[in-house]
Amino acid sequence: MHPAYSVIIFTTFSGAGFGLMAVLGFEAAFGEIARHWLIGLLGLGLAAALAIAGLLSSTFHLGHPERAWRAFTQWRSSWLSREGVLAVATFIPAAILGLTWIVTARPGVIITLTGIVTALLALATVYTTGMIYQSLPTIRAWHRTIVAPIYILLALMSGVVIAHALLLTLAQGDRAMGTAAIMLLVASAIAKLTYWHQIDNAAPLATPGTATGLGQFGTIRTLEHPHTMANYVMREMGYSIGRKHAAKLRQIAVIAAFALPALLIALSLTGNGLAALAASWGAVITMMAGLFVERWLFFAEAEHVVMNYYGAKSA
Repeated sequence: MHPAYSVIIFTTFSGAGFGLMAVLGFEAAFGEIARHWLIGLLGLGLAAALAIAGLLSSTFHLGHPERAWRAFTQWRSSWLSREGVLAVATFIPAAILGLTWIVTARPGVIITLTGIVTALLALATVYTTGMIYQSLPTIRAWHRTIVAPIYILLALMSGVVIAHALLLTLAQGDRAMGTAAIMLLVASAIAKLTYWHQIDNAAPLATPGTATGLGQFGTIRTLEHPHTMANYVMREMGYSIGRKHAAKLRQIAVIAAFALPALLIALSLTGNGLAALAASWGAVITMMAGLFVERWLFFAEAEHVVMNYYGAKSA
């Protein structure tokens, strides 16, 4: 599939934004950070900014962005529509949480309830984003039960890494957040490596032989391509990347998105002052850069079965 940058920005930024909302929501409800109003103001403000930036960038992939509002009407059957509805719904308790957090001197029932609701809705939104892709049976690399859980895991990972850097910046850091970040980075790396192993070893969904029912007579191949020039389907669904290049990009994604941030966070836990602060934000920057590569690969390595019609040996 063609890796459109608008969708890459959307899935990366909105995942980080809603992941940060979830982390702050749970922490406000069950932790101690709700006693510090500046964390609520800057933390939820940054989370909202990331989520909104991601959601807005997704509209640039549409042929008619002005009609994006119509997606909200199809929530009964469309994961894309459910994502939009849940994304908007998440901002309501998040706004109440943020306002209460800022004006209240200590945690209370409102912060606890809105924190939990905000976190659950944020995670539900990320889940629907993953299901947009997981629900497509025509794409072998996406139609796997691990896809949506990975979206949630990466969102939580992003949220915890950003929250760790934010708390250190506001002199409210603790080892628990940094330790949780390292654990989620390791878990996310394992999940992503498992996903790559699955798609590398999965049987093709279809071949020209199974598509035509003639495979029993031997190898089936197309004699003539259906078009003499590239068309929309070939550009969007026929994008391919060489295995050698994919392997290198996977290594870059693992190092930048998981390994290096984990190392930097470990340094931030052992250091102090500006060195610890620089290491924590360095982890955020490298993680986001690595996630861009990971998400680019998520689209570039996906093969649509329609390409059997255009000469592919399998998909």
